[in-house]
Amino acid sequence: MRHCTERGVKSALSILGVLASVAGWLLFAADGDGLRTGSRAAIGSFAGFPELRSYKPLPELAGEMCQWLPASASAAGFGFLRERALTSRPASAPQAEERATGEWDRSPVRVIRDSYATYSAVAVDLDSGEVYLQDENLFGFKVFNRLDNTPPTAAFTEPKRIVAGINTKMEFNCGLYVDPASGDVYSVANDSVDTLVVFPRDARGNVAPKRELSTPHGTFGIAVDEARQELYLTVQHSNSVVAYRKMAAGDEKPLRTLQGPSTQLEDPHGIALDTKNGWLFVSNHGHARREPISDWDSDATTSLDRQAIARTGGYFEPPSITVYPWGAKGNTAPLGIIEGPRTQLNWPAAMAVDSERGELFVSNDVGDSILVFRTSDSGNVAPRRFIRGPKTGISNPTGVFADTKNQELWVANMGNHSATVFPLLAHGDVAPLRTIRSAPLGKKALGIGNPGAVAYDSKRNEILVPN
Repeated sequence: MRHCTERGVKSALSILGVLASVAGWLLFAADGDGLRTGSRAAIGSFAGFPELRSYKPLPELAGEMCQWLPASASAAGFGFLRERALTSRPASAPQAEERATGEWDRSPVRVIRDSYATYSAVAVDLDSGEVYLQDENLFGFKVFNRLDNTPPTAAFTEPKRIVAGINTKMEFNCGLYVDPASGDVYSVANDSVDTLVVFPRDARGNVAPKRELSTPHGTFGIAVDEARQELYLTVQHSNSVVAYRKMAAGDEKPLRTLQGPSTQLEDPHGIALDTKNGWLFVSNHGHARREPISDWDSDATTSLDRQAIARTGGYFEPPSITVYPWGAKGNTAPLGIIEGPRTQLNWPAAMAVDSERGELFVSNDVGDSILVFRTSDSGNVAPRRFIRGPKTGISNPTGVFADTKNQELWVANMGNHSATVFPLLAHGDVAPLRTIRSAPLGKKALGIGNPGAVAYDSKRNEILVPN
């Protein structure tokens, strides 16, 4: 009886399929031109957002295939598939032993890892004559004498002290500030730990911070206004600048936030203050992410805001430096923007200001250079000076510090495990006054930072690691 029922269902489905095909043919014949016209119109229209326009099936693959395993699969499921694969083929002696012991946790054949310090930021304690280098690779900071200079034949310079370890809560630490009065050290975390940590000047080893502040995810740069006792942080992912009390701790909220489409903040990184003129400088990589205008200002009617409404989501803009008045908050437009091909900006990172000379120093990461602008510059302007070239030893600089007391400029180089020191007015391809290295001369940084995946290029025999 069950067999007969299945045959009846299959027959009915076959008849319905034939009828549907005939009906579709009659519909197309009756209004084929209209359908074809509609298809052409659809092909010629664009929604303004990412959409699937066409696809091409991949060719059928012959031979043995790997078992598909979704990313959400459990460890138990993975173990089951692996065990089934082992038992489905003749076992050699080692394989038989493996099944018997169930020992799957093995040491790697080799490890690709940069074991040297990689410096993302630099600060100088002018009272103690010490320089602090933020080590983003090994998660900590190192302290050296300001006049240390690694000889070319030496492998590295030994630091006076190191602060690092699990108790410090430093991971992917990028921003650095040293309090000129107390010597307290402020360290900004960028990725896995959303906490700003503060240590006393004499901190050493794997010690807990004296103060912690919960911050938004993706903070990068730090600047402090000592006169107003305020602390500023850039936030990459939300395209914002947050201002706190300098002594803020715990879950304390910001005093104000600068954020919105009119600000033109686009993946902000570095931040610097011109205390003489009351200006706030922010460097932007140009990775823009706009939200609907109602999220920021329901009454906004400027042309820029109207454009932002139509351009929600992510897109790219040229790198830039935006300038704001002190106290700027909300969806405030910049006073000026340094942007354009003449600026030579290419992933600008940390910045420093010499208020007396009216100069802005910019660490230009991908440009392997330090760019110097007038603090009053705006638009597509060329830098008044630059430090760049093989003699400089500059490689992927992300940190800069202007020591106006000793008339020196410090540069933290992510690309070669070093910090280099130049005269404050240096220009061109000039050799540094001194260099502090934490790796052998010529040793390049691997650049592996929070890798999210790994792939193997069999054509070039290369391992690809996105960070």
